Amino acid sequence: MIAVTGAAGFIGSNLVWRLNQQGRDDIVVVDLDPAADISPNLAPLRFAAYHTRDAFLEWLSVPANARTLETVYHLGACSSTTETRWHYLAENNLGNTRDLCRLCLDADVRFVCASSAATYGDGRHGYDDDHALLETLEPLNLYGRSKHEFDLWALDRGVLGDIASLKYFNVYGPNEWHKGEMRSMVCKGYEQVRDTGRVSLFASDRPEYPDGGQQRDFIWVDDAVAMTLWCGEHREAGGVFNVGTGEAATWNRLIGAIFAALGREPAIDYVAMPDELKGRYQYHTEACMKKLRAAGCDVPLTRLEDAVAQYVRGHLVDRRHRGD
Repeated sequence: MIAVTGAAGFIGSNLVWRLNQQGRDDIVVVDLDPAADISPNLAPLRFAAYHTRDAFLEWLSVPANARTLETVYHLGACSSTTETRWHYLAENNLGNTRDLCRLCLDADVRFVCASSAATYGDGRHGYDDDHALLETLEPLNLYGRSKHEFDLWALDRGVLGDIASLKYFNVYGPNEWHKGEMRSMVCKGYEQVRDTGRVSLFASDRPEYPDGGQQRDFIWVDDAVAMTLWCGEHREAGGVFNVGTGEAATWNRLIGAIFAALGREPAIDYVAMPDELKGRYQYHTEACMKKLRAAGCDVPLTRLEDAVAQYVRGHLVDRRHRGD
């Protein structure tokens, strides 16, 4: 049996969907809402049981229950990069992850959790997931700090090599509508094209980057899920791992792929960078993928333009959830 926390969320529901595609429905799904309020992301999917977060912690603390599990994929967290309540993030993201990690280690259950590329801050120290560099990282926001502090805790306790903590880069794909402003720019950009025929991007305020030339490591959710499942299946692969493509792409390229998927010529407006983002905005992210590849993960990557076309035409145009 497998457990997935944050199962009603973006990556979590896509992971459950992939397990269903593999013929598995022996899945304990965990999220915040009561089971009677199953989200649209989970409604089409198959699973054995549903628990709220606190109920799952109680369930897992019973040895007989824990022994039924192979792996816990802990993907549930507050993912807002603009959240300012540290006490909330410290409890929800950091404390809850530590509690689950301890229970899994005690029961010899494989523990895979979501970290984030936000832990790398402005990238001045690079995007290398080498453990020797962890203490040099300086996240730009409290969300990144909450993820980083768990990695440091696991390193300090000597258990980081016994788990997999995955630093997701810019993941995009179906089932992210509930994320509001935290949705990917593929989702938000499509809606702008649909409603206005144009897309707005932040202008650059750094001379080395042209407008729309700021870069991110964009990864299709199917590829991110495949890497996540690989880490769950390979207990010998322990530690922090980047989950990205290893190739930075510009915002202009991403937006161009949306227009191409719709058979339109790009129409982009560049707006001034908000003052509150200046000095806190990542101009370039690019995952160093050597460590995960060296561990044996050979998941093939989907070309950005192909993945965007699949997302736009297969899900965004008709707002189709995975499994619908």
